[in-house]
Amino acid sequence: MHVDRPSQSRRRWAVAAVAAAAATATAIAGGAITGCGRAPSPTTTAPATTAQQSTAAAPVGLKAVYMSQYRARVLVDGGGYSLYVFGPDHRRAVTCTGTCALSWPPLTVAAGTKPTSGPGVEAGLVSAISGSGGDDVVTYSGWPLYTYVADVSPGMASGEGINLNGGPWYLMRADGDPLVPVGQPQLLGAPRSTG
Repeated sequence: MHVDRPSQSRRRWAVAAVAAAAATATAIAGGAITGCGRAPSPTTTAPATTAQQSTAAAPVGLKAVYMSQYRARVLVDGGGYSLYVFGPDHRRAVTCTGTCALSWPPLTVAAGTKPTSGPGVEAGLVSAISGSGGDDVVTYSGWPLYTYVADVSPGMASGEGINLNGGPWYLMRADGDPLVPVGQPQLLGAPRSTG
């Protein structure tokens, strides 16, 4: 599996663009931010926009790390960037596309490529589903995985628990369940584990 990380200046530009778009959408829609349409899927973790193309690629696999602020082991990509799930995906399909995918690029591999797993990852939960543009989107416990452009460095998890682009976003725990905070409604299709 290969991943392209956008350059820091391009990530900063993208974060500013996302913030401006979110503020505009909030003002127009009275707080209801949506915008998930259909667009080509990138061939790597980076979104398929000119503003976020990267020139470097490195082989990666999923791994689990402990995040003390959440008291949980969560998934990250090979570069250490947090991986999220999108509530509307309902553990079955990629629904964050188009403008949504500019903020939340899906983790992708070349079609037919088996994603790899590293330390702390249950290999039997790792798979991929067809994405647009001929690439496959990496899944864990059936949930498509995404990165978040506001996470500008490894170890950040600024997208945890936010409601953006038409639904809630949660970190993916190593046990295969989204990291839904206590008191929040459970996602359709979750939890998988009983303990």
